This record gives sequence, structure tokens and C-alpha cells, in this order.
Amino acid sequence: MIRCLVVDDEPLALNILEDYISKIPFLELIKATTNPIEALTLVQEGGIDLVFLDVQMPELTGIQFLRIANGKAKVILTTAYPQYALEGYELDVVDYLLKPIAFDRFFKSVQKAQGIIQPVTKPAAKAEPAQQDDFMSDFIFVKTEHKIQKVYLHDILFIEGLKDYVSIFTPAERIITLQGMKKMEDALPPKHFIRVHKSYIVSINKIDSIERSRIFIGDKIIPVGDTYRDEFFKIVDGKNI
Repeated sequence: MIRCLVVDDEPLALNILEDYISKIPFLELIKATTNPIEALTLVQEGGIDLVFLDVQMPELTGIQFLRIANGKAKVILTTAYPQYALEGYELDVVDYLLKPIAFDRFFKSVQKAQGIIQPVTKPAAKAEPAQQDDFMSDFIFVKTEHKIQKVYLHDILFIEGLKDYVSIFTPAERIITLQGMKKMEDALPPKHFIRVHKSYIVSINKIDSIERSRIFIGDKIIPVGDTYRDEFFKIVDGKNI
């Protein structure tokens, strides 16, 4: 069980999070309180794994709480104010939930926390496949409008570059960043990602089919540009059985 603490100066927000926590079998609610001083004392005494922490509170802000707690428990920030996201991530929060918080978004966040607090030990595999699995469990950080977001490489379907921004497409979401295509291409391992057009980078593992100069990933059709065609088909031919 992950022992949880909820801190928010709004009783309604406490009630919502208490209800959400009660629906998740691996979470145990130790305390829900509107008093951040009381909550900080509980964290410093130990025995709390995860704190759902509001940012705007009169006695002690969530950012001040984080600095004093100094990593003694993992923290998910819950707030209606997106401007604190970057500072929260710099203080190593697990996630940043914007109110009103939907249950599916809450569940995704606590799954992320579970992976950090209770990591699963995988059995040893043969050397070569293990190296590949480790590579694809890696991640990159990208700057979005309000935060710096972690993106796992194995989640990326493809990347589309537009005039002023880049979109990263995953099965769950579209992430928009101002980082350029060249910087994005340089950050990705060439063993798993290839640029196929001036506006597209694809995950080789996520390609469903190829028809002439078109790549199909799910319901998305991605063109292969003339500049990139030879290199792309050389890689594809190398993977043919």
C-alpha cells in the first residue's frame, strides 16, 4: 500500500480526493487536512509515501511545503494555477494536476507515482534484448507552455513539425513543444526513430504498414519525403525477414 496524505484548504477539494483515493486499491489514506503545518509534521515524522498538495494555502504555500519537506515524501501538486508547474517540477514533484481534476487524469498520475515508489523488479533477460528494452524505457524532457514534461520514448508514435512548434503524438495525448525538429531528432535514438519527411519523425516500432511512399501508424498517414526515402527504405529492407 502507498500511504497518502491530502492537504488542501478547500474542504470540497479534500472530499473529491478522498473519494478518488478510496477507489484505488493500492492507495491508503492516512490523513486529509486543511492544515499544512499539521501535514508537514506528519511528513517529517515519516510513514507518508505520497502527498496530494495544494499550492495556494494561506499559512504555508505548497512550494514552501516542498522546500521544507525536502523530499521526505513524493508529492503530486493539485491546484487551479498552472503558473506554478515549472517550479514544482524543479522541486521534483511526481505530477501536476490542474483543478477540476478528472478521475482518469488522477488515476494516471497515481500510476506514475506507484512506478516511482514501488518499482517493479523485472527478471533478468538475455543481454541484447535487455539493452533494447532499457533503451525504449528511456525518456526525454520537453518544454510545453506551462511545464517541462517527461515523455517516455516507448509511448511516442510519431512527431510532427509545424511552423512554430512541434507536436509529439502518443496513444494518450498530443504534446506541443516549441523545440525544433532538428533538436528533437538529435535527442532521439536513431535505432528506434527516423526522420521520413521535413515535417515528420516516426517511431520505427510503431509503423503498422507502408504503401509506396506512405507510412500508416494507426489512422495516421505520413508521407515519406524524397530527401529521406532512400535511407528509410534501407532501414526497412534491413528489417525484412
